[in-house]
Amino acid sequence: MKKDNKILLHSCCAICSAYPISHLRELGYEPVVYFFNPNIFPECEFNKRLGAQKELCKNLNCELIIESYEPKYHEIISFGLEDEPEKGKRCAKCFEMRLTQSAKKAKELGIKSFTTTIVISPHKSFELISKLGKTISNKYGINYLDIDFKKNDGFLKSNQKAKELGLYRQNYCGCKYSMGAKNGV
Repeated sequence: MKKDNKILLHSCCAICSAYPISHLRELGYEPVVYFFNPNIFPECEFNKRLGAQKELCKNLNCELIIESYEPKYHEIISFGLEDEPEKGKRCAKCFEMRLTQSAKKAKELGIKSFTTTIVISPHKSFELISKLGKTISNKYGINYLDIDFKKNDGFLKSNQKAKELGLYRQNYCGCKYSMGAKNGV
């Protein structure tokens, strides 16, 4: 596979990545899924989501790169923002952390573009994540592909594929602060 058509796809979870993988392929890219999520709490939840991601990537014949569970990174960026509401400053810092690491990983691998599945959630701001992605891409000299995967029923299609495969479905965004929040997924 040529590196020119590869794209690093940061994945927050398997549920959110099923449609983006197929959509990127339709656009001529070959996604390399990158599972970097130090925000997920507790570790058993991280392992459930990782297991589902592995199953999806196996089913879709998609390369998967996994970073180890390191919750200290999320704790560092969350310090002083623990009481922020869901969708507030803490979430923006979390998106920024994961997108920055994705840009670095893409650059390290010689992949020219990156994007994220986070934007597929109807509870996440495409505009905010796109702005962060573009800022980070400028800093690291790599392309951020800002595709709103929610469009064309992307969220529904992703959920249907996950259901078809019997993948684990979480009921909160991931961090310990979102565990009891409404609209956390």
